[in-house]
Amino acid sequence: MKRIFYPMLMLFPGALFAQEIDMDAMAKIRKEGLDNSKVKEIAHQLTDVSGPRLTNSPGFQRAAEWSVGEMKKWGLTNSRIEEWGEFGKGWQVEKSYLAMTKPYYMPFIGIPKAWTSGTGGPIKGEVVVVNIQNEEDLKKYADGKLSGKIVLMKSTVDTDPTFKPDAVRYTTEDLDKMTNSQPFGQGNFTPEQAEKMRTMRSFRTKVDSTLKTQKIKLELAARSGKHGTFYTSNGASYLGKSPLAGPSFEMSPEHAGLITRLVEDGVPVTLEAESATTFYDKKLTTGNVIAEIAGTDPKLKDEVVMLGGHLDSWHSGTGATDNAAGCTVMMEAMRILKASGLKPKRTIRIALWSGEEQGLHGSRNYVKNTFGDPQTMKLTPAHEKLSAYYNIDNGTGRIRGIYLQGNEGPRATFEKWLNSFSDIIDHPTVTSRNTGGTDHQSFDAVGLPGFQFIQDGIEYGTRTHHSNADTYERLVMDDLKQMAIVVAAFVYNTAQMDQKIPRKELPKARGEQGARR
Repeated sequence: MKRIFYPMLMLFPGALFAQEIDMDAMAKIRKEGLDNSKVKEIAHQLTDVSGPRLTNSPGFQRAAEWSVGEMKKWGLTNSRIEEWGEFGKGWQVEKSYLAMTKPYYMPFIGIPKAWTSGTGGPIKGEVVVVNIQNEEDLKKYADGKLSGKIVLMKSTVDTDPTFKPDAVRYTTEDLDKMTNSQPFGQGNFTPEQAEKMRTMRSFRTKVDSTLKTQKIKLELAARSGKHGTFYTSNGASYLGKSPLAGPSFEMSPEHAGLITRLVEDGVPVTLEAESATTFYDKKLTTGNVIAEIAGTDPKLKDEVVMLGGHLDSWHSGTGATDNAAGCTVMMEAMRILKASGLKPKRTIRIALWSGEEQGLHGSRNYVKNTFGDPQTMKLTPAHEKLSAYYNIDNGTGRIRGIYLQGNEGPRATFEKWLNSFSDIIDHPTVTSRNTGGTDHQSFDAVGLPGFQFIQDGIEYGTRTHHSNADTYERLVMDDLKQMAIVVAAFVYNTAQMDQKIPRKELPKARGEQGARR
């Protein structure tokens, strides 16, 4: 058995150990991942067959139940849906139709906003365009002027042509800049940006409430996007049992622009529409998909290495790159390890999360229930048993490296692991940078090593993230194969180490003021 040994200085004073790579195991992982890949089949089931996967919707349940059953077939143990608590009501679209009938007929690209009610049958009416940007604007329409109208919120979305390609891969210069120029601690949003977003959401809720009170027929809103692509989000709260917003469509900015220009030019615009939506509020609790490959070392089998991605998606597409891609890769990594006959020392556990899109609810509650509460930093015995958690949630692009989240301890080890795949990872990169917005943060919040991989952007930020274009066709299967091989290697290597992955200093308790649901 061929092994390569790498010395690495741990963060603990005087601790020096030999980190080894089992190259025979790596060869088995490569062979299984390349010769017998199941990424196409897994992705097809999670997207085409399951459909949109809003948490607590039938689509999410289909995907969760199929994933549990499939991993049982592969021989994984403890494959189950593990409930974490109350999420809220599920929701799905049963019917959606939107078209302009005057001054001429044109079908429009749009879909009901999430968690909004339906129209109660076909509706038809003239469109009123309103521009509500602040409280003063809202007062103009507070006296019932919009009652019974189809209301289009005037858009400020940029629809100018773009001269950059949708699909891109990181250049060497991009990766070097990522490594050297952005310090840990700079997340996706500054505090000022985060506060601005909270203010905007609060105002948006107030506008929705005003429109519902006036009993408008339908609200239309253009979302950011171009070329018929639009990006979706919550239209109302998923909490409680009753719909909190009336019928509302999100639509492509081009069609919203067409309506606006006609109306502002004095040309009446008549629309017809129909939406039917169903709320699922009999069971408000939900869970995550969990499965394991049991550890084999008597001294280490109680310790755990975790990998995961979020199974829930938005509803305007089939959630292919966000995040069936990550779930496909993580499931395939588990299949590769099991099919290769490898016997990890530590237990390897996969988690496919629910409620990520509404605030990391699945992973946050799993961490709270299993490892510790970030508000109090009261930790469970299991906290000491976790070595690391690895996450995928940046689309279909192949792995180019890993974010350390400010944890410099495993840098040398991760560099060696990545470099051992330098033939399929162009310019392997390790950065201390913090990347936010997904489930590894739930682990990091209680001082557990949680890592997100650096991935090529492909079309993620320009076309597919939260959009109606996020479908099976946007997946790059060769990239998914590469990711699954690299992830399988990372989790196996982590499971075989004599020591657990080094940790950062424990964070301070957030307290009730910093609490999030």
